Amino acid sequence: MTEKAVTGRNAWSRLFAEVTSAIEVAVDDGARPVPLDAALSQLVSPDRDLRRRVAEGVTAALEPGLRTRGFVLNTLLYDKAVDDRLRRYPHWLASRNLANEASDESVEALVEAVRGRYDLPRRWYALKARLLGLDRLADYDRAAAVTAEDPEVPWPEARDLVLDSYRGFDPGLGELARRFFAERWIDAPVRPNKRGGAFCAYTVPSAHPYVMLNFTAKRRDVLVLAHELGHGLHAALAAPRGVFHQHTPLTVSETASVFGETIVFGRLLERAMSAESRLALLAESLEGSIATVFRQVAMNRFEDLAHTARRDEGELSTDRIGELWAESQEELFGDAVEVTDGYRAWWSYVPHFIATPGYVYAYAYGQLLALSVYRRYREEGEGFVPRYVDMLAAGGSMPPVELGKIVDVDLVDPGFWDAALDLVAEQLEAAEAAALEAGRVPA
Repeated sequence: MTEKAVTGRNAWSRLFAEVTSAIEVAVDDGARPVPLDAALSQLVSPDRDLRRRVAEGVTAALEPGLRTRGFVLNTLLYDKAVDDRLRRYPHWLASRNLANEASDESVEALVEAVRGRYDLPRRWYALKARLLGLDRLADYDRAAAVTAEDPEVPWPEARDLVLDSYRGFDPGLGELARRFFAERWIDAPVRPNKRGGAFCAYTVPSAHPYVMLNFTAKRRDVLVLAHELGHGLHAALAAPRGVFHQHTPLTVSETASVFGETIVFGRLLERAMSAESRLALLAESLEGSIATVFRQVAMNRFEDLAHTARRDEGELSTDRIGELWAESQEELFGDAVEVTDGYRAWWSYVPHFIATPGYVYAYAYGQLLALSVYRRYREEGEGFVPRYVDMLAAGGSMPPVELGKIVDVDLVDPGFWDAALDLVAEQLEAAEAAALEAGRVPA
């Protein structure tokens, strides 16, 4: 089956990637079309007319190959249904849960807990509409910036802030973090032809991790440094576990990174002197939580609807797929965001649905696990620290549920996930208060 996949499942995934990568979007008449990713990045613009034109351009660019991409999705939905039947998996997500070492019960608890708190993104979108001077957001307004506040943080200041945060949590972790800087395990400068984004690279336990990022002295870059350094600390602590158990499944791999980022976020929030500055910081964090937690669960719901419909109804038309996409997104947005007709085709450029079905919930799983662990630390204080370090040092030697037990959390309990979502609610309340204090919304 693996060998046949080269001309089967993998070939269809490659076709989808090649077709999608060739999509170009015409934003303005007469202007040169831009790649899809470049067009989507313009949705953060403060100019609503530009955002609308970009969205219309994206929809128009998706239309010509929509039937082809719909056929690819149909083919792979059915291919997975056959694999699941032959391998006797009880449901479409079971194989992904097994790969993630996550129990069906913990994943179900996660999804239901997040769906039960969809009021949080709806409240944020309602506040965002007021900040942008709109009665209601359209789907193309969701990423728009709400403030121009973006202070610079020089590299020495960023380094000291991150190190002080880790030292304040645990001196041992602080010393290990210091080695990343002192022994040049971090590549931060922006250079021509350097890969974009940020990541932590580690291969085998005998080689120390490297943190790779592009530091541009923005406040967001400080959080990226803290995040990737968390990955590095996790890898370094788990190295004694050996090559088979150093790496963790994706459901746990974000624990140390999000935890470290959350600690540094608290420091940055303390340093923000004005309400406008706090609002900018909180808005960015909330947007990240919505993208990582709520949007990924909504995408999981789309996959659930699509896989189930393909097995029950047979081949799905692009209109039917669009209906399922709209259903999952409208559940998330409620009355806070208008889902335009063109948005019904926007499922068709998401690679995860094609290459790694069921993958998306792991983002939410990892983010909320980290936030719940952070909440436990906030409740218990210094007594929590040794258990947290023990959990990181365990690497991937245990399933996520067993790793959670080290820090006394139960991943099968929906209340565990709710505790993490309470932290998102706290940030939302702080953002509402900052917007009021800054005079951006009426009392």
